[in-house]
Parts: sequence; structure tokens; C-alpha cells
Amino acid sequence: MSEESSNYFRPQDELLVHRGNLPHWRQEGVCYFVTTRLFDSMPQEKLTVWRERRDSWLSAHGLTHLDDLHRLTQEQQNEFHASFTEQWHAWLDAGHGECHFRRVDVREILIRRLRAEPSLDAWVLMPNHLHALVAPRERTLGEVVQSWKGGSAFEINRLLGRKGAFWQKEPYDHIVRSEAQWQHYRRYISENPGKAFLRADEYAIGFGGEVFSDAAVFLKWLAK
Repeated sequence: MSEESSNYFRPQDELLVHRGNLPHWRQEGVCYFVTTRLFDSMPQEKLTVWRERRDSWLSAHGLTHLDDLHRLTQEQQNEFHASFTEQWHAWLDAGHGECHFRRVDVREILIRRLRAEPSLDAWVLMPNHLHALVAPRERTLGEVVQSWKGGSAFEINRLLGRKGAFWQKEPYDHIVRSEAQWQHYRRYISENPGKAFLRADEYAIGFGGEVFSDAAVFLKWLAK
């Protein structure tokens, strides 16, 4: 991916926003940080409590939607992320659910699809979720993510002899605001396996079509 400033959020340009359980901002030619997880990766009781606490916090700060968070001061935004975003990722890294991506043969099915995307930057495939930086050009972000999830779910279910939902339907996505934030997400990706105390055979990490032997090697490559 090019490091030109045009890859980052442009406040002056057209922005499309749509909401599901999460807000989704869309702008042409930008880089996104995407997290998509397996359907059983977060216990429902934890999600319910987390959403209630989050919505109460937003209401107390005069907000009705998560995508209005940018209206708060930077200090308040930092407080929100420390209280809610970090907690959510910690629960995700705790390894709830069946964690199908611990298996090499299951990971390989998705990795083939990731490697076919020319706009893919850094990525890490954890036991129950995927983090990726991607800057779609020829397709929308939704089309890119669906190309990863749709066919892979069918193939993986067939491999595992299972039926039903494989992925959580709605991913989390965030438009990268600056080069500093882009570098932050790259570091987050490289450090994620270590924070979750994973062995090298329990995850996969890469850059575009290249897969690295482990996160330490990837981090050294990034530092060059």
C-alpha cells in the first residue's frame, strides 16, 4: 500500500455512513483497519453487559451513536477506548469459542483468499478472529471482506464437517486517520499474538501475499 496521505481519512471529502450494531464509515481510496471474528468468539453475556455499559457512557456524554464519538475531546475519546475498545479486544484475545483457526489447514483456506487481495497491507489471523489493514481500489470494502468470509465459510464448514454460521455477520472497520495511526495498527497487528500468549503454530501473520514464520520475524521486517 502506498503511504500517500490520500490513503487516510479526508474530512473535507464525501463520507457515507451506515449503521448496523456498529457504525461504518465509507470513503473512496482510504485504508481501513478491519476486525472480523468467528460467530462464537464472544460470549453473549459479556457482549450484553459491555453494550449496556457502553451505551450508558455515551448517553452520559450527550451522544446517541458511537459514530458521534469524534465530537468529544481527545481526552474523552481516550477514556472511551480505554474503557471499552481495549476491553473488547482483550475478551476477543482470551480465545472464547472453538477457535477453528488454531488449525493450520483451516487457516490456509482463508489465507488463500487474503493473498488474492492486491490492496492488503498487514494482517494477522488469530484463533478466532482476523485483523487486517486494507485499502480497496477496484472493489468496496464490503466486497473485499465478503470475498474473504463467504467462500471460506463454505470450505471450512465442509472441511470440519459442520453446518451453520461460521463468521459473525458484522465486522468492525475503521478508516485510518493518519500515517501515525496506520503505523499504530501495524504494530498492534504484529504484537497481537504475543499479547494473547500464542505459539507460532496457533496463528498466521503476513503482509499482502507474504506469510511470515512468526510475529517476531514480521516485527523485525516492519522495522527495516
